[in-house]
This record gives sequence, structure tokens and C-alpha cells, in this order.
Amino acid sequence: MKYLLILLAVVLLFGSKKLPELGRSLGQSLREFKDATKGLADEEDEANKKDTK
Repeated sequence: MKYLLILLAVVLLFGSKKLPELGRSLGQSLREFKDATKGLADEEDEANKKDTK
């Protein structure tokens, strides 16, 4: 029931024509965030390997 109300509010705020664009930009933002955090974790792993040598 909560999710239905949230979906209804989103449709009313942005309109049904904007929803695909909104979802696409949200997906791209999440992908960029995931890539950035993965890159930071990789750099940290490399730094830890250099410290142990």
C-alpha cells in the first residue's frame, strides 16, 4: 500500500511522460556511483598491498 501511494505521488509530480527519463537518469547515477566506489576500493586494495611489501 505504501509503495502504491509513493508511485502515485511520483506520477503526479513528474507526469507519466517524464518517468522513463527519470528512471534512466537515476540508473545512470547509480551506475556512476557504483563505479566510483569500486574504483576507490581498488585503489585502497593496491595501497594496502604496497604497504605490506
